[in-house]
Amino acid sequence: MAVIDIERPRTSAGERAVAALLAVLALVHLYWAAGLTWPAADERALSLAVLGSVVPFGPAVVVPLAALEGCAAFAVARHARGGGRRYGIPRLMTAAVAAGMLLRGAVGLVWIVVGRDGSGAAFPWLNALVYTPLCLVFGGVALRAVR
Repeated sequence: MAVIDIERPRTSAGERAVAALLAVLALVHLYWAAGLTWPAADERALSLAVLGSVVPFGPAVVVPLAALEGCAAFAVARHARGGGRRYGIPRLMTAAVAAGMLLRGAVGLVWIVVGRDGSGAAFPWLNALVYTPLCLVFGGVALRAVR
């Protein structure tokens, strides 16, 4: 009797979580592109809280970022389902997401240690408690997925 080996697509809860985070970030950036500034009172306060400096949050800035995050979310989700197993685009995009998140996490650690000048009260706390840990954890998950 012959045994038929049917390969089922693998799924990874970690990769799905990374894809979900990227999708949420894309939606948040689209929300900000519409001129809405929640959770901040205005665009300046939003910029200080998110980036630690005053940077425009207009559509020309955040729509391309949202598109990149949306494409990355799709690629990571595709990789989680088994697409691009070896060297395909989903795997390469997942590797790029890992590299980007780990780089942001490393920069966040530097900001925690050396501090930031004039960034307002919210950014140092958000960086230390939210942005940097999320980037390091999700970047590590994405890196593990491509190994």
